[in-house]
Amino acid sequence: MSYQLQQLAKKITELSGITVEIVGDPTTNIDKISTIDKAGSKDITFLANAKYKKHLENCSAGAVILAESELDAWSGSALVMSNPYVGFAVVAQVLDNTPQQPMNIHPSAVVSSTAKVSKNCSIAANAVVEDDAVIGENVQIGAGCFVGRGTMLGDNSRVWPNTTIYHGVTLGKNCTVHSNSVIGADGFGYAPQSIDGDQHWIKIPQLGGVTIGDNTEIGASTTIDRGAIDDTVIGQGVIIDNQIQIGHNVSIGDYTAIAAGTMIAGSTKIGRNVTIGGVCAISGHLTIVDKAFITGRSFVMKDIKEVGVYSSGMPATTNKEWRNNTARYRKLTELFDRVKKLENK
Repeated sequence: MSYQLQQLAKKITELSGITVEIVGDPTTNIDKISTIDKAGSKDITFLANAKYKKHLENCSAGAVILAESELDAWSGSALVMSNPYVGFAVVAQVLDNTPQQPMNIHPSAVVSSTAKVSKNCSIAANAVVEDDAVIGENVQIGAGCFVGRGTMLGDNSRVWPNTTIYHGVTLGKNCTVHSNSVIGADGFGYAPQSIDGDQHWIKIPQLGGVTIGDNTEIGASTTIDRGAIDDTVIGQGVIIDNQIQIGHNVSIGDYTAIAAGTMIAGSTKIGRNVTIGGVCAISGHLTIVDKAFITGRSFVMKDIKEVGVYSSGMPATTNKEWRNNTARYRKLTELFDRVKKLENK
């Protein structure tokens, strides 16, 4: 479907609140979004990073989304705004061509007679919806999904194929859960008991659930454990990348972003607007303040009480340099003791 440039400008303002100035022909027809180097006359592209400005000279796009400060490098039609990247995001939503499921229940789906399923929803082949589940309006449940007893899926949410959502989970409105994720599995809860010299582990049934706020997106193959007594809670507007482990009774504040491969141990409380880079490890029973920024591969072992950027780990370097640094690191205690003796003389 084509949109005129003036229609896209209106959409950007409606959805983001950012004023957009149209430069050139407002009736320019746009079919799709593309990169600067591949865009054609029916495409729109964007410039959000000044280092790509040089590519505008040879760009053939029908229009470009850019900031006023970059307008001197472009002579064609444009949408000029203070945050071109947000403009790109909104236009991408408008032009999104992701396939949608038909709004019906596939004959092979198994839906309990006690489940409350809206008339306008989609349940694909081989999906299972158990007793007392509640499926909201315009919900799409992909092929092979499992929705457990008493679980609630909010309006306009989408669960991609082969996802498992256990019993007693609440998923808010306008949420997305990508394939192979598991929400509501048992948390890692065991009581140690010594028996005849061996350490035995006594299972603690996980009696809580998982509550996920509106407008949250959960990446593929991510696991969110249910609470031991109270629920594990994910706020609204949270974005969770692929292959992330969230332990039982973790609480994640609104609009927090977590990149792939991160592991969060049980009962940790993460504030609002926190950014957590990829492959981080966060110990249990910690508190992380609102708006903290944790860079990738960090290991968080104590509370973060002040806003700031936090890092750990060692960036990649040549193998030779890494081996030399490792050898020196192993001698730090010896070096410290030698310096201490010199200071005491």
